[in-house]
Amino acid sequence: MARSIRHLVFWPTFLILITAVSLSVRDKDSFLANTTAMNNWVLDHFSWLFTLGSVYLLVLAVIIYFSRLGNIRIGGEDAKPMLSKPRWFSITLCTTLAVGVLFWTTAEPLYHLMSPPESLGLEAGSTDAILFSMSTMFLHWSFTPYAIYAVPALVFALAFYNRRQKFSISSMLEPVFGPRITRYSGLIDALALYSLVAGMASTLGTGALTLAGGIGQYTGGETTPLLLGIIISVIVVTFVLSAASGLQKGIARLSSLNAGLLLVLGVFVFVCGPTIFMLKLGVESFGVYLDTFFTRSLFTGAAGNDQWPYWWSIFYWAIWFAWAPVTALFLGRISRGYTVREFLRVNLFYPALFAVAWITIFSSASLYFQLHTDVDLNSVLNDQGVEHVLYSLFDQLPLSGVWIPLLLFIAFVSYVTAADSNTDAIGNLCTRGLTADSEGNSGVPMKVIWGGMVGVVAWVMTSSVGIDGVKMLSNLGGLPALIIILLASGAIWRWLSNPELLNVEANPRRDACAATSHDSKDSAAILDQKAQ
Repeated sequence: MARSIRHLVFWPTFLILITAVSLSVRDKDSFLANTTAMNNWVLDHFSWLFTLGSVYLLVLAVIIYFSRLGNIRIGGEDAKPMLSKPRWFSITLCTTLAVGVLFWTTAEPLYHLMSPPESLGLEAGSTDAILFSMSTMFLHWSFTPYAIYAVPALVFALAFYNRRQKFSISSMLEPVFGPRITRYSGLIDALALYSLVAGMASTLGTGALTLAGGIGQYTGGETTPLLLGIIISVIVVTFVLSAASGLQKGIARLSSLNAGLLLVLGVFVFVCGPTIFMLKLGVESFGVYLDTFFTRSLFTGAAGNDQWPYWWSIFYWAIWFAWAPVTALFLGRISRGYTVREFLRVNLFYPALFAVAWITIFSSASLYFQLHTDVDLNSVLNDQGVEHVLYSLFDQLPLSGVWIPLLLFIAFVSYVTAADSNTDAIGNLCTRGLTADSEGNSGVPMKVIWGGMVGVVAWVMTSSVGIDGVKMLSNLGGLPALIIILLASGAIWRWLSNPELLNVEANPRRDACAATSHDSKDSAAILDQKAQ
């Protein structure tokens, strides 16, 4: 493994995370104060760029879909798909949703209902606040986040398969800056890798707290470091084994299982919950979402000195951007053999529609029980935490004794499904020699190392510092990731005017020289000579 490792990608990220964890344990208050201050600085100075960037990518995706570029086949006209469309969609859906949407679609609407932005003059719990709450859920969880993932994933897919670039985030920048950008590939990949590993740790910590809360429904015990350690260990072992078994086995099978469980869960709540209210409120609020899309998407709170966008929309955009570069590597790699138009349907349009349906069911149900019954889910949220809202909602539905244990299992599978795909991408990013013609990937040891690192960071943070600390670490990667993605989108504009640049036969293989020394100046010089 030592000979195949990309040292300039692996070691900086590994050592920075170890250092951050050590500092957080040594001085918790100072660590949180410093990371919070850095995050506030990023949001204060670049909130406008996050909002513009998110809208820009969605608009760009629409332009691509209806352009000539939509007919281009990823990998060339003779490329064969590595996945069937149903399996491809289930992997895409489940590796991007993760466990967060399962719990936040019931908890987040309550925040917006009871604490809407002050600058908008909405009264808490009012009709306008209800519509604001639901339309905000569509904004945060449907088309915009999937566009942030889909566009860079498409750029990478075309660069990797059609332009024969190496497995690196810098490959997305090569069409804009030329082969010389490869000399910085180690730095670029390490930066994105750091953001993703920290993000996975925060999500794993949140997932562990959620599962511990569900277990507490039966045991009545408190969430202890020992319990969190056991849960995190089981999750890490499962997703590492899944990732190690490969794309066609572990990842694909878990994704299919997860998609099926989510479908069953959604149908059950739709049928047994306030069905008519869900449909009516979902349709009405989706209309509000469409009507106010640009106004709300570009809302920074500057005019009214309102901090709400920092806490919610812009905070979300930073998270999505931080995860997007490495997620793009995985989503792009599994898309060979399909056209660009098919890619956008499977990676943006269909998952976003699924999210719209999910929000219509679960967010509407949460608001219904809060507004029209004696169940005070908002008190549950404030007193017990986000993870208990969904369990409390299911207590009001038939067969809750059966469904709550199943919820625990679905939450477990949801996180594992997302984590194994990211572990696969992380391992590949740290490995030399992966090419568009190679079916292989990184070895098991690399995935074990990063899986263990994610688990250790998640356990230490949740047990001693709290999940906010590692979230801050992840979010700090949002700004450089945003810049990388916006620069990479320049490749799309080149290809829109010159689709022939994506002709596989016209792009000689560059993998052989790039694979020998991904991060050295020698490899950059070789590429420069070939370009000349």
